[in-house]
Amino acid sequence: MASIKIYTDGGCRGNQKDENTGGWGAVLEYGDYRKELYGGELNTTNNRMEMTALLKALNALKKEGLVIEVFSDSSYLMNCFRQKWYENWQKNGWQTAAKKPVENKDLWEKLLVHLAHHKSFSFYRVKGHVNLNSKSTDFDKLYQKFLEWNGTNFSFEDFKYVTAMNNRADALANAGIDEILKENHM
Repeated sequence: MASIKIYTDGGCRGNQKDENTGGWGAVLEYGDYRKELYGGELNTTNNRMEMTALLKALNALKKEGLVIEVFSDSSYLMNCFRQKWYENWQKNGWQTAAKKPVENKDLWEKLLVHLAHHKSFSFYRVKGHVNLNSKSTDFDKLYQKFLEWNGTNFSFEDFKYVTAMNNRADALANAGIDEILKENHM
């Protein structure tokens, strides 16, 4: 079974301030088919936008029981799924190890519903904001870090493609921010 690849990014201009603007972007691929999604919100956080990007991408899928590969530059999002933080959160009544409420519980719960409805998920971490056109970019170092994070099943060409798709998701997230700013005359 072919997999669906999802590349996501989120961002927030003015993150941690009372008034800010966030955006999210996602690219979904299945074979030669590609779909791009984006949007934004006022007064949010970077982590919420990272999570929203994945949630919106998963909501766009029309079937269940799929093999899904997720690529994101969000260590928060990737580490939660790869290290299964959510299992302890659920066991502890949605409390962290420090006995504090888990942030973004509403989004985590929605994302976890999708885990139960698909055949498998793989989560891959990507270095964000890599300038693929710069002669000063150390591609060998970045590729080695990518392999360290994700295993050795990726070629150098795979790494460059995944990085380009992450950059596209970032551009879509920025388009979401710009749209919200325009709609709100900011």
